[in-house]
Amino acid sequence: MQLELTEKEFRRLLDMVYIGNWILNSCRDDDRFEDYDNLEEKLFSLCPEHGMRALVQRWRGHSYPSRAYEEGGIHEAIADYEDAVFFDILAEELARRDLGCLDSEPADYTELNARMDEYMDEFEKSGVENLVLEA
Repeated sequence: MQLELTEKEFRRLLDMVYIGNWILNSCRDDDRFEDYDNLEEKLFSLCPEHGMRALVQRWRGHSYPSRAYEEGGIHEAIADYEDAVFFDILAEELARRDLGCLDSEPADYTELNARMDEYMDEFEKSGVENLVLEA
């Protein structure tokens, strides 16, 4: 397979592969999807020949994203995604709880969406500051 990319496209592809592999493997400990690790390594190993030597480090014969790459803002992008997903899921779960449909489909999606919007408005205003858990 031959793939033609500009340097900018290649750089964006590195970000996409890193983010995808992070989502798939960061919580898996010893049960990682090695084929994704291998693809990430393969792509990052191409960095030096494309003027991006600072983005890769070699260790024990393998290529890895460098500390400079990992500290260059990619984890802020991942954190933004995680925050958005967290609040979306939390709003839906709380709305489903309120409507009594945690394990089933709601009778009225309009009501579910309205309740989710109320929670999202609160989260945008206060984050989790006003959440209270009662035992």
